[in-house]
Amino acid sequence: MNSRPAGQCLCVEDTASPASSDEPQVGHRVEDGIARLTIAGELIDTARRPLVRVITDLLLTQPAPTRVELDLSGITFMNSAGMAVLVQLQRLAAPRGIEVALVHPTAAVVRPLQLSGLWHRFPIEGAQSSSEAAGS
Repeated sequence: MNSRPAGQCLCVEDTASPASSDEPQVGHRVEDGIARLTIAGELIDTARRPLVRVITDLLLTQPAPTRVELDLSGITFMNSAGMAVLVQLQRLAAPRGIEVALVHPTAAVVRPLQLSGLWHRFPIEGAQSSSEAAGS
């Protein structure tokens, strides 16, 4: 069940709890000052604890990363609690001048962020086009 790509052994940790199937799988690695978190599953209230834990640990390391990239290509569903988690991660990083970017967000992430107006808060990389995300 461990889906780590071969050859990427730098600071990778799976923080998903096997006892809770609702908690998303979270992995991370740090390369060249960029922390990349990979999240798979549902981005809901149960995502808060593992994501905040990883971000806090990263912010306390020396040197801290200069950028955090959240790979959201594995997100199947996101609700308002999931959006609140994204904002919380951004607020944790902002005082240290660390940018939090959303990478390859799925339509399940894109659409709620667009509808809520939070879309413009984050740098977005590799997103679906607006018409594709809107289902037009």
